[in-house]
Amino acid sequence: MPRSVNHVASRNRRKKILKLTRGYYGARKNVWTVAKNTWEKGLTYAYRDRKKKKRNFRSLWIQRINAAAREHGMSYSRLMGALHKNNIEINRKVLADLAMNHPEAFKAIVDKVK
Repeated sequence: MPRSVNHVASRNRRKKILKLTRGYYGARKNVWTVAKNTWEKGLTYAYRDRKKKKRNFRSLWIQRINAAAREHGMSYSRLMGALHKNNIEINRKVLADLAMNHPEAFKAIVDKVK
């Protein structure tokens, strides 16, 4: 008896990945093995960079807080130390937002910990 191969399922599986790689450069979009490898590598980059994104944002917040704190004659580390000493629990994300969009509120926080 001849071997039965499910061509429909395997073709659909390939088409699904080739559809996901549409827009890639060169053979990466239409050669099955190249497209599959590129797509899988893209998934690993996506996983890695979801973690990296959190680091990048934290460092951006710190830079913004530092810049705003220096305008009021304080460094980032002294500001954060003073906040912790005065039991003011406000995270870096909110502090950076205040520094960028509400400078008067940020100034009030700096004046409170001085």
